[in-house]
Amino acid sequence: MADETSKKFLIITSETGGGHTSAAAAIADGLKRFAAPDCLVNVVRAIEESHYLAGKLAELYNYLLRYHQPLMKYYYWAIERFRPNESHFLYRMTSRYVGQLFDKYCPQVIVSVHPMTQHFFARALRDFGLLDRIPLVTVVTDPCYGFWRGWACDDVSLYLVATEEARQQLLDYGVPEDKIRICGIPIHPKFEFQSEDQKLAAREDLGLNPEKFTVFINAGWVGGGNIPRIFEQMVEQGAQIRDTQAVFLAGRNEELRKKISALATRAPFETKVLGYSNAMEKLMSAADVMVSKLGGLTTFEALATRLPIIADTTTPPMPQESQTANLIERHQAGVLLKRSIEIVPIIRRLLHDPAEHTAMRQAAASIARPDATKRIVGELMRKLEERVHAPTQTTAPDKPLSYPVAS
Repeated sequence: MADETSKKFLIITSETGGGHTSAAAAIADGLKRFAAPDCLVNVVRAIEESHYLAGKLAELYNYLLRYHQPLMKYYYWAIERFRPNESHFLYRMTSRYVGQLFDKYCPQVIVSVHPMTQHFFARALRDFGLLDRIPLVTVVTDPCYGFWRGWACDDVSLYLVATEEARQQLLDYGVPEDKIRICGIPIHPKFEFQSEDQKLAAREDLGLNPEKFTVFINAGWVGGGNIPRIFEQMVEQGAQIRDTQAVFLAGRNEELRKKISALATRAPFETKVLGYSNAMEKLMSAADVMVSKLGGLTTFEALATRLPIIADTTTPPMPQESQTANLIERHQAGVLLKRSIEIVPIIRRLLHDPAEHTAMRQAAASIARPDATKRIVGELMRKLEERVHAPTQTTAPDKPLSYPVAS
């Protein structure tokens, strides 16, 4: 039988892009850091692990994100139109996997950080008779209005969102107001403002010149999209920014890392090319500006470190990302890059206008929520306490579940 005094959390995510994985890791670390060091937190990649077909859908997402970013809008449309996350057919294929997770981990609270997971988990909880015993909490990792309808699910007991705009989107999708709390985006506590001495030390650790204006070029977790083409423009016009230096992060794309390494030999400015890194906070701390696609987690990690963003909008962003772009532009915490040819003039402007650069850093600080993870952990613990003290409540199941076959 599960120990009644234990605190057991199951976090559901997927490696479709890097943001959901980062959010899951931040919450897992936050539960141990801010709540109870001995709490049991398990993180599972539910989409990839649940069924071969579901895994292929995740692979398709990452493939399009890496190589065919302009096609992402059609993927978004297809998800909105056909709603595979609510598919009876896919539920039949994945319900046994979900039940096995319940048996293995005996969670007291389930936390979803991915819009394609909570409908299946909510339905499984209902089918297994656990909906009133195990709360399902959704942490929405899209910070602004316009995100996928899949985030909204009637059986989620609590929603934690980043902004008032995100709250309004859930309200428009029919989620009751009393189920929504505004906490911010769950970023790891290691993303925080660094002093000038810490910035210089981070550059030295990376083998960079401590005194040079540093551009962090972030190709994302999958490595690709429009960022390589933007870097090519930097190289072509590099004579104008020869007094800078760059760090290029190729993510999990070894082919891209080799290509950029070869291209960097032609650059008039020094460039350090890296593959996947677990030290994003160090890269952001070392930089004066970041060139990146506007993922929700990446954006708020940069804001927490007061790092201005040159946001890639050369391909029109997906709806949830377009509102993030508007947030950055409205608060003047960065610049929207609408044509790759504009990248060098923007960098030159920031290099030669310290006042504008400083204003952007201050603007980033004004909209950052570095304590968001702590707030989220507080809400999760309150949900756990409600469960523990409910008069009719029992512990998580202490024997294997019988898996109903959806009909």
